[in-house]
Amino acid sequence: MSLRDPNPSRPQAPKRVAIVIANPATSTTTGWPVGFWWSELTHPFYAFREAGYEVEIFSPAGGRCVPDGLSDPRDPSGYSSSDLISMGFLSTPALAALIEDTRPVEAIDVARFDAIVVAGGQAPMFAFADATALHRTFVAFYEAGKLAAALCHGVAVLRYARLSDGTPLVKGKTVTGFANVEEDFADEAVWGMGALPRGQHLMPWRIEDELRALGANYVQAGRWRGFAVRDGNLITGQQNFSGAETAELIIQTLGR
Repeated sequence: MSLRDPNPSRPQAPKRVAIVIANPATSTTTGWPVGFWWSELTHPFYAFREAGYEVEIFSPAGGRCVPDGLSDPRDPSGYSSSDLISMGFLSTPALAALIEDTRPVEAIDVARFDAIVVAGGQAPMFAFADATALHRTFVAFYEAGKLAAALCHGVAVLRYARLSDGTPLVKGKTVTGFANVEEDFADEAVWGMGALPRGQHLMPWRIEDELRALGANYVQAGRWRGFAVRDGNLITGQQNFSGAETAELIIQTLGR
């Protein structure tokens, strides 16, 4: 579903962005259900709509998507209670309904869109290895000269994205993504809860380590600081506080 901007002062041919969120998965480390992270969908969505863009939401397999519980501003933990943008999204029935029946990534017509944004959450770390249509589509955007963006653990797509010649897309690129210092913080939190034995990581692998191993120039701005970086038509955001920064780089590049 695409929501059109009713403002008649907007351009007749607005920019179009495809946002991809993860399908539900199960953590192989904790056994917990995992999904996408609300702010990594809603904050870019809000920024794009404010800029007059059309936005459509997809997922690797299509269908209903489920968020990580801690990303919901209504969650009893209060972890995301200050996320007013996500609360507004959830409180708007037409918007909240968008995650109930997403279209599969295979339905994305690259020619129709100016950019793709892959949002994170915990699920990408466990499910993106098998999301081959997403790997192909992300590379198709990049090789077409369109903007290919990923955010937080959504940057996991770069572990699998290969150019037509077989080269890792990320090789030689300056990128960011969920940092080791942030993974350390998350590990300490689950150890403190007794959810995992001390020394066992929450994630099965780490974004920062993998990007470096693939030949990328990995950079970050410090723990939980909003940050995004552009290298040509590849844009990456550090973590769940970087949705607006990621969207702004896209808007700066494409214009309003």
